[in-house]
Amino acid sequence: MLLSVFVLSCNSESKNNNIAINVSFPDSISNENIDGRLLLILADNNKTEPRFQVSEGLNAQSIFGINVEGLNANTNATFTEDVFGFPYSSLSELKPGDYYVQAVLHVYETFNLATGHKVKLPMDNGEGQHWNTSPGNLYSTPFKVTIGNEGVENFDIVLDNIIPEIQPVADTKWIKHIKMKSKLLSDFWGRDMYLGAHILLPKGFDEHPEAKYPLMVFQGHFPSDFGGFRTTPPDPNLKSEYSDRFGIDGYNIIQQQEAYDFYKRWNEPDFPRFLIIEIQHPTPYYDDSYAVNSSSQGPYGDAITYELIPHIEKLFRGQGEGWSRFLYGGSTGGWEALAVQVKYPDEYNGCFSACPDPIDFRAYCLNNIYEDENAYYAKSNHKNIEIPMHRDYLGNVSSTVRESNHLELVLGDKSRSGGQFDIWEATYSPQGKEGYPERLWDKRSGDINHEVAEFWKENYDLRYIMERDWDKLGDKLKGKIHIYCGDMDNYYLNNAVYLMEDFLESTTDPYYDGEVDYGDRAEHCWNGDQENPNYISRLRYNSMYVPKIMKRILESAPKNADLTSWRYK
Repeated sequence: MLLSVFVLSCNSESKNNNIAINVSFPDSISNENIDGRLLLILADNNKTEPRFQVSEGLNAQSIFGINVEGLNANTNATFTEDVFGFPYSSLSELKPGDYYVQAVLHVYETFNLATGHKVKLPMDNGEGQHWNTSPGNLYSTPFKVTIGNEGVENFDIVLDNIIPEIQPVADTKWIKHIKMKSKLLSDFWGRDMYLGAHILLPKGFDEHPEAKYPLMVFQGHFPSDFGGFRTTPPDPNLKSEYSDRFGIDGYNIIQQQEAYDFYKRWNEPDFPRFLIIEIQHPTPYYDDSYAVNSSSQGPYGDAITYELIPHIEKLFRGQGEGWSRFLYGGSTGGWEALAVQVKYPDEYNGCFSACPDPIDFRAYCLNNIYEDENAYYAKSNHKNIEIPMHRDYLGNVSSTVRESNHLELVLGDKSRSGGQFDIWEATYSPQGKEGYPERLWDKRSGDINHEVAEFWKENYDLRYIMERDWDKLGDKLKGKIHIYCGDMDNYYLNNAVYLMEDFLESTTDPYYDGEVDYGDRAEHCWNGDQENPNYISRLRYNSMYVPKIMKRILESAPKNADLTSWRYK
């Protein structure tokens, strides 16, 4: 990483209240007028580039953001003390010390939506909707500044780099990659929109052309390739890396070993022959669409279920019927697995939902969006207690709901941050007058809009929808619902699972005949394995539900179903 040094001399006796940090780019980088979000990052270390150190946790670094409209080469965009930031709300609040400075321009495109709205959003460019790695974004070479007791002195930044394109991954004997244009999504967005997938083929796929296979859909965040599958043992020259999350040295070696072990299991004579797919469906709001139809993102649910999956089944000899399709995933993927099963009950035959995002909005993490007045502070006449957002398995808190949302507001207004709360809004909210999602709450203050909350309830609160419609859904979902969560989930997601379990176990008629299970002191992404630690079981999604799926197939497949062509040794 190139690094230059810029020392700020401070001669005034008081803080600088006329801060002006100018950012520009030369015409050698771009000769176009650019719309987007310009971000200024100041990190207190140079372990890596500042753009890779932005977070809401205890290691949070300072970041500030402004919109730019039609910015052209050699023209300044200026950061002043009035620009909102995180964790400091203003540049004037920065502590004295040395900082490594970098700016990034996250480029927006204009979309003419089928709803008649014109919106400016960041298009995914193959990276999975990440502002700090998105091809085409401009960024500066980091340099060092020193801030004295008198505050920030003015300086200039030049965006002298552009993030290059990402090369597509190549097919292998086992893993194939497809990309297809979606008519439904293209019509909504007013431009060509694509869905992709990575497909893991079963052993004997070429040798058994008569076989037609059941389909396992692994839901989750944007996958750059099919994960957790490796045809060779761990690299003997791999340098051991320590996992802060799990407190384990050599976790990268463990990951490679688990991927190789899965390859060996995939080839065992008695392992069922399935197709497994991981879907690429990033949107201009996030790395993943949440796999349902929504007002602001369009018909992703229909596009995946009725366009992409039949296309894959046709290309790779899937059974192509609801009894043969299964959903699973964790976190975002856990919510998607359950939501897709509920919204398309006849098209899938079971879901395995691990640590799902909130499935009952009375426990939207630690908020009850129907009764709470404010999302950031607990109700009290005389105290000011912030509501936590992230904890470890012992309950130690590292961020709050306010902090998470304020960071998102810096990264992008109008639900454009690419962050977690903003994608929930982009998925669940009605479309506003300007074409962007309606806010569930005021991003600055946390005051909740209960009209928006009611829209969420009727359309995306999975527990409420299931309870409301159980007379129609009960028979279709019987035996298909399996939910798993650690009771010390980092994001308090277990609270919503408790509420869902109360409904499923006590009030369903017919009985749901599924499973809800909890991991003792288990953190986020616990997925139902009571025998292994979470750092192991989280690497085994692709195989751990197979026995349950086989049992479900044998119990529920229609009489004329093909249960033989794909069950070869």
